[in-house]
Amino acid sequence: MRIQPHDKSKLLQAALGEIPCDLAVTNVKLVNVFTGEIYPATVFVYDGFICHVEKEHPEQGLDLARKIVDGKGQYLIPGLIDVHMHIESSMLTPRNLASVIIPHGTTTIITDPHEIANVYGVEGVEYMLEASEDLPMRQYINIPSCVPAVPGLENAGAEFHAAEIEKLAAHDRVIGLAEVMDFVGVIHGEPRMMEIIAAAERCGLNLQAHAPSVSGRALSAYLCAGPNADHESSRAEEAEEKLRAGMFIDARESSIVRNVRDLWPGIKDNRFFDSLCLCTDDREADDLLNIGHVNNTARVAIAAGMDPVLAVKSATWNSAREIHVDNLGAIAPGFAADFLLVPDLREMNPSAVYYSGRLVAENGAMAEPIPVRDYPLEHRNSMKVQPLRKSDFEIHAAVLDGTVKIHAMAYADRASSLTALETAELPVKDGCVQLNDPDLKFVAVINRYGKGTIGLGVVRGFGLTCGACGSTVSHDSHNLTIVYEKPEDALMLAEELIRVGGGMCVVKDGRILHTLALPLAGLMSLKSAQELSPDARLMKRADEEIGLTGLENPLLRIVTLALPVIPEVKMSDLGLVDVMSKKLIPLFAC
Repeated sequence: MRIQPHDKSKLLQAALGEIPCDLAVTNVKLVNVFTGEIYPATVFVYDGFICHVEKEHPEQGLDLARKIVDGKGQYLIPGLIDVHMHIESSMLTPRNLASVIIPHGTTTIITDPHEIANVYGVEGVEYMLEASEDLPMRQYINIPSCVPAVPGLENAGAEFHAAEIEKLAAHDRVIGLAEVMDFVGVIHGEPRMMEIIAAAERCGLNLQAHAPSVSGRALSAYLCAGPNADHESSRAEEAEEKLRAGMFIDARESSIVRNVRDLWPGIKDNRFFDSLCLCTDDREADDLLNIGHVNNTARVAIAAGMDPVLAVKSATWNSAREIHVDNLGAIAPGFAADFLLVPDLREMNPSAVYYSGRLVAENGAMAEPIPVRDYPLEHRNSMKVQPLRKSDFEIHAAVLDGTVKIHAMAYADRASSLTALETAELPVKDGCVQLNDPDLKFVAVINRYGKGTIGLGVVRGFGLTCGACGSTVSHDSHNLTIVYEKPEDALMLAEELIRVGGGMCVVKDGRILHTLALPLAGLMSLKSAQELSPDARLMKRADEEIGLTGLENPLLRIVTLALPVIPEVKMSDLGLVDVMSKKLIPLFAC
């Protein structure tokens, strides 16, 4: 795939110097991602494309430029590309997201609208496409591959099959099939995943991978199926095996999981890094506003020991190669004129951001505000939950009084989303299971799409010490997930989130501490990042008040509890799920 100019003949004329170019950026240190060199250069732009690059300061040709920008000796690097992210995880709309990440130097993202697809199906993806039109950046979309993540183990708001893939593939900004998360189904050639992959291949889409801890022959089978770009490597040896197998590795720094520091020391002695990329995956608004975006991921990689030029290459040209866009991610003739002026290559904070040859951000702010637009879906309540009662949050046993053995999920530690299966013996009073260990809490996953299903269980090591926390941001089906001590607190929380159209909430001692309303699909706010960030900080403080302390981001502790593609066991609205066997586990142990 190539980004095409409006008039290629005139672009050639501008390259030859026969007609004036639009812009010349001179007195810069150009970072060449092909050769690894840094050298003085002047870059000429015509109609959104680079038409010529002159080493050193040109003796002639500047008089043909309609505008000349003095780079003042700064580095000139390609616009940054986030090769894998979910806009919904920012809790911002596509337009509000653009306003906050463009000043950080991101000019292209490849987004997986998997979250809103689980809520609204094809209509949700079409909203993301419509809401990202005419922005001063590129927002490419990969079609969600697993809606829901694992059919039969959870109920979402929609289902995607081959027909949905083929329908959405017709859009010109759809370029790939998003992370193929049902890796067990892929490895064993299950019909649903084979049909979806075949449809994507017929449409000429790239295939993005999702293969956490997949190794050996299982990895070989997964690669034979086609997905080839993975952001789920958490250990250096895992990344090494995947790089050796020819995979693209998208080193991730999200608001939930941070992998770059762990991966780089184990692969730094490799000779080639052509398939190493950088991504943010899930990064929320507060982090985007105050820490950064892909520039922060690059900064972390550099601090871990990566050469700054390699960090630039990994965040630009390598990413463009992964998505098969041939003239993006480099500063060279015929390439899209997306580039940054950067005073310090290690800090990676741009003083100026250019998209298609136009200045779009300067000194950390947009050059011009992005116009606000209104879309009908932004004002629809997605919460379709039947009236709830306190008893809906009680685990009812077959005995009136005594004890029962319960299958429970147990977190490895507070920093991990991995959970194991364990058995707990719990007391029963008046037919209801009670908790007898401060490290144990109840969990409920309530279907919010009118299916009427509620999964109840017990979790160990979540971190909650009192009260209840709940969220409709609950990957991937985004049902209403609540962790709690008392059923009455859980009921109050559920009713609050139903009222506001979804979001996050904390209840303690029978009162609501804070609600972060996310009315767009129960996932996103209509606020700007500047407005949403302080609201999110209040939500974090409420989480900390009920025990979620010592975490990178307490806001996101709950969001993977119901994700049935992260080993070993997870909860869903249908009950406890064995991730690897893809089976439901009985609540009561024999």
